[in-house]
Amino acid sequence: MEPTARGDTGGGTSEAGARKRRPGRDHAACPGKLSRERQGPSFLLFRTPASEPRPGPQHCPGDGFSLTSKKRQRKETGSMSLFNTVRKTIVPVHKEGYPFVAAFFVASLILGWIFKPLFWIGMIFTLWCAYFFRDPERVTPQDDDLVISPADGKVSAIQMVTPPAELDLGSEPMLRISVFMNVFNCHVNRAPMRGRIVSINYRSGSFVNAELDKASEDNERNGLVIETRHGQIGVVQIAGLVARRILCWANPNEPVDAGERFGLIRFGSRLDVFLPAGAAPRVSLGQVAIAGETVIAEFASTKGPIISRRS
Repeated sequence: MEPTARGDTGGGTSEAGARKRRPGRDHAACPGKLSRERQGPSFLLFRTPASEPRPGPQHCPGDGFSLTSKKRQRKETGSMSLFNTVRKTIVPVHKEGYPFVAAFFVASLILGWIFKPLFWIGMIFTLWCAYFFRDPERVTPQDDDLVISPADGKVSAIQMVTPPAELDLGSEPMLRISVFMNVFNCHVNRAPMRGRIVSINYRSGSFVNAELDKASEDNERNGLVIETRHGQIGVVQIAGLVARRILCWANPNEPVDAGERFGLIRFGSRLDVFLPAGAAPRVSLGQVAIAGETVIAEFASTKGPIISRRS
């Protein structure tokens, strides 16, 4: 009788017995795993180097680690993409608006305790308040020949007028470009050109509609004079019908960059920019301007005023 080969269970050949002892997966196909190879009458155990190149798939049959890792990676990537989208969509609120947003929210809670539907009405006003005090990032052209809009809103005036006396810019007419901000515009104000702040002058006054021409003379206002490459320019913050507070955190003798934040006006207002000779308008009446981005005028240009078509 022939002797039974080592490793045979008696129910078949040694190869069949080996298959019975290692069902499910072939460890010899897995990098870095213990492998068995038959040499003669016995089995030898050795470790396959993980770096050894092998043809075909690089994962073991039945091993779901690679697939699970890819699913997890896709899920994490999708979550981060959604988070980045939401983060870029939600505009930060300026710190000056925090007390107002908090006050509107508390008022909503009190109104909701009195009459539940009033809570949701109050929340609408709370969201509007947060929207009003938004402070988005802007991409500002860095060119000393360009004048950038200091405010979001509609261009309400382009004309030659004498600047306010408190600016001390002389009695000769200067090009004035006015941008009117309604209660839905962003009210953070930005410097129209790079230079040095020469003076800041505040003057009290009335609170008529800032869109009216007489608002430049009658309303409460705060004027900045900036020394630029093309001479001194004036930037005037004008309070409106609803606005009751002009904020300016710039200081005299400080340098300022084009597009840099310098102030804020609460709840509806207007910005006037006074430009010396050599400036040509680059906007039209009724055009919507974006603070820190829209070019409203240009110096040292051979082009004349632009021609626009309303459509």
